[in-house]
Formats: sequence, structure tokens, C-alpha cells
Amino acid sequence: MGSLRSLLKSEDWMSLWVGLLIFALSLGLLAGADILGWAVKTNVWVSIDQALQPVSDGYSGLGGGSSLILTFLFLLILMTLAARGLGAHIPRFMFGFSVIFGVSYICWFLGHFAYIAATPDKLDSLGIGWSMNLTGEAGYILALLVGLVVGNFFPKTADRIAEATKPELFIKIAIVVMGLGLGVKAVDALDLASAVIFRGLCAIVEAYLIYWAVVYFVARKYFKFSREWAAPLASGISICGVSAAIATGGAIRARPIIPIMVSSLVVIFAVVELVVLPFAAKTFLYQEPMVAGAWMGLAVKTDGAAVAAGAITDALIRAQAIDVMGVEWAEGWILMATTTVKVFIDVFIGVWAFILAILWVTVIDRKDGETVRLGEIWERFPKFVLGYVLTFVATLVLCLMVPNVIDTVKTASTEANVFRQLFFAMTFFAIGVVSNFRKLWEEGIGRLAAIYVICLFGFIIWVGLVISWVFFHGITPPVVAG
Repeated sequence: MGSLRSLLKSEDWMSLWVGLLIFALSLGLLAGADILGWAVKTNVWVSIDQALQPVSDGYSGLGGGSSLILTFLFLLILMTLAARGLGAHIPRFMFGFSVIFGVSYICWFLGHFAYIAATPDKLDSLGIGWSMNLTGEAGYILALLVGLVVGNFFPKTADRIAEATKPELFIKIAIVVMGLGLGVKAVDALDLASAVIFRGLCAIVEAYLIYWAVVYFVARKYFKFSREWAAPLASGISICGVSAAIATGGAIRARPIIPIMVSSLVVIFAVVELVVLPFAAKTFLYQEPMVAGAWMGLAVKTDGAAVAAGAITDALIRAQAIDVMGVEWAEGWILMATTTVKVFIDVFIGVWAFILAILWVTVIDRKDGETVRLGEIWERFPKFVLGYVLTFVATLVLCLMVPNVIDTVKTASTEANVFRQLFFAMTFFAIGVVSNFRKLWEEGIGRLAAIYVICLFGFIIWVGLVISWVFFHGITPPVVAG
């Protein structure tokens, strides 16, 4: 009975069920039912009428405003049912969730303003001459900042929405849904040049084993952080930032505040990397384009920022090669190196969470003379990671076994990704709301930021560059005939 109750009452399990439901609904396309096509897609915009539209062309007549309202109502109903299962006070939850969704979406919308979000390769198509180049993920930063203002300067408001302020639930659902997108990307990677795939896999294994160990050592040895702090920090800096920090925190049963603090730093520093690294690659690596692409994947720590960095690098280096060497390389290969490396890094999250769960229960938290039960390993393992692995593997196997559905599954991934992005935006607003500056300083966020700066700019970027050079040196994209 207790086990059944945990399936219904545990936030970890609930995130699995909600994520799998969105995954299943998106795949309704395989049966000819476009169940989620009405969801609101947010575009990079110059004028407001460009910003919102249904994600599916089949619902184009609906309009962006109606699409947004339907998206909100769907999530309100879905999350209220989840909250009821978790024993929340329903009226307070519905009010709080409505506020959180509204504020988070406004931030996500503003983050897509072209002068904030457009990358250099998109400026001409948008008809603008400059941008801050932050990509739409600037919306996450805005959501975090607004959340920090609410949490620190409007405590009564924070208390009124507290019933729905669940950053871990939001991010865990997003991670389950993310497996669908990664499965599709992995299918594409299987059709790419085998040498690039093999090199990408080797590069991330080597880089990650170096990254994680060094960050963990620095955090423990020189900054005196406990294992509870050092492990999520090492994963956040080393793998995929937010997702990896949350998964690691769940695997070792860290307090919720720890992966939340790490996540906020990841997004901020990813934006810094996005602005700086592509231009460094253009200057110093234009003769080694695939090295530059792989470097973006190894160095930039969020999916959106990494892929955006790869796209910027692709455009900048191809232009530089034409100007300096008179060589025109085919578009997309540099970005492909970035994406391939990043996909393998993301896939590694589930593997690493499982390894850490076993390590913590058998070594770190094990008392002398205590026998480790297999059930303890199962209890310790973050269940939402199962959803992430399941959606990834199911998508990959389906596409490999039935290749003619790949385009349909890609469309399903695009529709599901709308909800992943919204859950991410709500995560960062909620992170800000629960982050009291005084408490964060007492917990050591200043030292966390110091470790992040030292490790990221002290060796992670440079080790990533060396490893990219080892595996991709001498490989160039095809030359455009003409």
C-alpha cells in the first residue's frame, strides 16, 4: 500500500506521469490526431504580431492569442490534477499556478524580442542591424530575475503563490519531455558521417570524466563544500547544466536548494559563453571549423545556448573562410558537430545519475557493517530520469524500426518542446521566488559562483578545446562547388 501511495503522492513519480502524458499526447500524430498542435509557439519577433502562433500549421486559423489561452488552460488543468495527487490545497494552487504561468510567459515572450534574442545569422531575415545575441533563452534569465525580485522584495506575494511554487516538479517534467527531442536528434546523428559521430562520443566521454572529477575535487579540497554540494555543482558545470544538476541532486538526495542554486548560475554563465566563444572561434579557429563546432558543444552548458553558439559559429567561420582563404564550406556541418557532441552529453545524464545513485548508497552514505539493499538503490534513483530514458529510447527505437515516421515524430517533438520550454521558464521564475538572497549567501552562493568562474574559465573551456582539437583536427566540411 505504501508503495502504491508513493506512485501517486511522490513529486518524483508525479513528474514522470505528467511528462509521459505529454509525450504520449504528442505522438498522437502517428495515429493522425494532432492533439497538441494548438499549443503556442513563441517566435523571435520585431513586431508583436510576429510573436505568437500555434505550433502546428493545421491550427493556423486559431491565432496566437487563442493558442496561448488554450495552452494556459491545458497546463492549469493538468497541473491541478497533479497537485491534487500530491495533496496540495487546490484553490491556492490554481491561483499560484496562474500567476506563475502568466509572469513566466511574459518573461519568455520578452526574451524573444529580436533586439535581445536574435543571433547574428538571423539579423538579415529579421531586418535589424544589431542584437544582444542572447537567443530566446534570455527569457529564462528574465524569469529568474523577476522571481528574485518577488522572492526578496515582495514576500507576501511569494507566500500567496507558494502552493504552486515547485521548481523541481516543473524541471523534472521538462526533463522527461526532453527525451523525445533528444531521440529525434540521435536519429539524425545516425545518418551523419560516422567519423564525426564516433569522435563526438569519444570526446564527451573523455571530457566529462575529466571535467566532473576536477570540479568535484576543487569544490571539496579548496572551497570545503560537502559532497552534497560538490556533486550537483560538478554535474551542472560538466554536463548539461540545469538538467544534470537536478538529476544529480535527486540521485544523491541533496536538499532542493542545492540544484536550484546551481541551475541559476548555469543559465547566467551559458549566456556569457554564447556571447564570447563563437567570436573567439571565428578569430582563432576558422581553419579548423569542426574543432570549433565541437568546442561549442563541450563548453556551453545549456542545450539552447550550445546549439545557438554552434549556429553562430557556423555562420561566422564560413564567412571568415571565404574572406581569408577563398573557401566556401557547406552550411550546417559545424553546427552538426556541436549538436552531435551535445546530444551525447545529454544522453549521458541518465547514465551518470544511475552511477551516482549506486555510488552514494553503496559507498558515500553506507555505514560500517551495513548491508546495502537493492531496494535502497531503487528508492534512491530519481524516477523522473526513468521517464527521460524511456522517452529517449522509445523515440530512437521507433524511428529506427519505422523510418517513414521520422518526419512525423520530428513534428511531435516540436509540439512537445513547446511545453518543455514553458516548464523551463516556470522553473526559473520559481527558482527566483524561493531564492532568498540572505539565505543564499549563508548557504554559499558566492563561493559557488567563484568555483564556477574558476572551473569554467580556468580549465573547462580550454580542456574542451584541446579535446575538440584531438578528435576533430583536420576535418573540414565539404566545399561548395562553384
